[in-house]
Amino acid sequence: MENPTYKKIELTGTSDKSLETAVENAINKASKTVDDMRWFEVIETRGSIEGDTVAQWQVVIKVGFSLKE
Repeated sequence: MENPTYKKIELTGTSDKSLETAVENAINKASKTVDDMRWFEVIETRGSIEGDTVAQWQVVIKVGFSLKE
C-alpha cells in the first residue's frame, strides 16, 4: 500500500472573466512545471475595480501535489 507525501504551493491566478477562470489560469500555468497536482483550496479572493466595474479577479490558492518516490 502506497503512503504518498504531498507538498503545497501557493499561487495567485487572475482573470478578467470570473473567479473560476482565475483558478483555472493558475492551475494551467503551474501544470507546465509542477507534476502530479492533486487538489487545491481557495485561500483568498479579491479583485480590482475600474470606474464602477470589476476589472479583474484575483484568487490565491494552495495546490497540493505528490512528491516523487
